[in-house]
Amino acid sequence: MLEWSVLTLRSISEVERIVVALPADSLDDAPAGTAAVAGGAARSESVREALRAAKDGDPVIVHDAARPLAPASLFVRALAQLAASGSDAVIAAARVADTVKEVGPDGRTVARTLDRGRLWAVQTPQVFRRPSLERVLFDADAAVLAEATDDAWLVERAGGVVEVVESTPANIKVTTPTDLRLAELLLAER
Repeated sequence: MLEWSVLTLRSISEVERIVVALPADSLDDAPAGTAAVAGGAARSESVREALRAAKDGDPVIVHDAARPLAPASLFVRALAQLAASGSDAVIAAARVADTVKEVGPDGRTVARTLDRGRLWAVQTPQVFRRPSLERVLFDADAAVLAEATDDAWLVERAGGVVEVVESTPANIKVTTPTDLRLAELLLAER
């Protein structure tokens, strides 16, 4: 999956450098032509370490290799939207098709049904203005970084503006054996 993501990033003319965060004992497994850094205990700590290794460059793309189906066109659209906007970040997201319910503290009783017309499932790539991303990653303490499920949340939390660029539900995150099988089928169609 890492190779697929790196191949996609290499096809984007705006990408000058690719840094991958890996487990400390896997740094030798980094794809050729990339810089590898040891990731942290939390996702945002890994992004922080990769950002340090990336040196200069603005904007910054953050992408999970667990999303090997993200097309180059999605990266390009996110970069273009960031360039055209005054926002701090642009994130790929897909409209939510399912009805989503919030449950109460007991974990069973429905508290309310959310308006799915306003709900988006967040994905990567996420594209940031470098100063905004540096500020939230380098100023946050470890507890906040551990709480963050994506780096855009850190920007939001700091008062930054985050926009979405529409993606597709096919930009799946591979976290289960079923996801892997679906990814294999979708990649075979390419």
